[in-house]
Amino acid sequence: MATVHASPFSGSWYTSDPVELKNLLDHLLASSTQRGGTHVLPGALGFVVPHAGLVYSGTVAAGAYRHLCTQRPERAVILGFAHRGSPAGVWLPNVDAFRTPLGEIEVDQDAVEELQAGDGFRCRAEQALCDHSVEIQLPFLQQVSPRTRVVPVYVGHLDAEARRSAAAVLRRVAGPGTVLIASSDFTHYGRSFHYQPFPPDSRVSERLWDLDHQAIESAASVDSEAFLSFLHSTGSTVCGSAPIALLLETLAGWESEVFAETLDYQTSGEITGDYRHSVSYASLGFFPAASFLLDEQERRLLMESARRTLDHMLETGRREPVFPARETPALSRRAGVFVSLHLDGKLRGCVGTRSPTEPLHVCVPQMTLAAALDDTRFDALQPGEGNIEIEISVLTPVKRIARPEQFRLHEHGAYLEAGHRRSLLLPQVAAGRDWTAPRFLEALVRKAGLAGKVYEDPQTRLYVFRAQVFSEHLVS
Repeated sequence: MATVHASPFSGSWYTSDPVELKNLLDHLLASSTQRGGTHVLPGALGFVVPHAGLVYSGTVAAGAYRHLCTQRPERAVILGFAHRGSPAGVWLPNVDAFRTPLGEIEVDQDAVEELQAGDGFRCRAEQALCDHSVEIQLPFLQQVSPRTRVVPVYVGHLDAEARRSAAAVLRRVAGPGTVLIASSDFTHYGRSFHYQPFPPDSRVSERLWDLDHQAIESAASVDSEAFLSFLHSTGSTVCGSAPIALLLETLAGWESEVFAETLDYQTSGEITGDYRHSVSYASLGFFPAASFLLDEQERRLLMESARRTLDHMLETGRREPVFPARETPALSRRAGVFVSLHLDGKLRGCVGTRSPTEPLHVCVPQMTLAAALDDTRFDALQPGEGNIEIEISVLTPVKRIARPEQFRLHEHGAYLEAGHRRSLLLPQVAAGRDWTAPRFLEALVRKAGLAGKVYEDPQTRLYVFRAQVFSEHLVS
């Protein structure tokens, strides 16, 4: 006889009425679209998703589940934990299905058996493991991808060796048709959480944002040791640290390089207006670099916009961006972008941003004008100048690396922060030069106005990214 677990969180953490629950989930998905735009990245490998009551963290959680609306995976491996204390190791509840107000959601028994056969995964009765960190994810998953089966996994304490072993087992069941979901909230702030590193004054929101985004950056490194080291050094109260660390360890061994995108962020203090007791929520998506690529039509629209903007400025002298003829969802995404101008094969201007405040369709014509007029290394372009070639570089999110050896020449661009000095080099800067990886990084240091091997200093923050680089002849 099949064992079906009826979620005890129905009627408390969310409404038990199926119609009301569907309406609530639709509302949360719509709110997420208003906050994050219509575009969703394809090919997600995993997510970090919050797990508070739906009226609190649901809008942020929807930032992840909107991606699953289009992806519709065959299975979702939900990495949770027991708030009352998970036993050490990795545990699989002995259950065939879960029941929520939206019906039953099937457990993928084939995947469970494959995990059990691997090192470190053990079974236990559901009543000994049951926790909202897993079960709060189920209604959302049923709403956006009702045919998806689940693999519930409870993650307790793991040392580094046990985490690597468990990640290797997880990678065997992951792959096409599977997504990994690590269930976690971020900072739990206030006396009731025994964590008050700063007073609940007028700056608490700003300080929480800074603390949380350092934690998010450490998770975005896709380096479990770096993530756990940050939590240890700050005492940061990220409750699902074990599930997140296992997710990162799993993705670190992926066949293609993985980058993280912050899909949404909010605090309960913002929602309630009371920061004396606040929990932070973040949705993070983890994607292969290919997920960030624009298609030919989108590249053409951006290049035509850049060309019309530049020609208009050269003809009239006026600084007026000419936006793309039409906007696609992908062009509404905020992404790092640089525009480079060349004259007779030599650089004539290059300006961009790694942290844009505007979507691509707005940012590209703006950066085209900035490259033409504002690059202090060159005189501003004058009306009548011609034969200017345009090159556009659209960046993946940046990823902090722990060691310079992780930089890959001709694949990565790099961004450096050393004290108040900043510098960035695009990956194509090394093309045609007899550079090694250390020489690239030394050039990055010189661009920041520094000297020596500052990039080896533990206080220096070094990031890498990939770029989709295209010029007019490549999209014509």
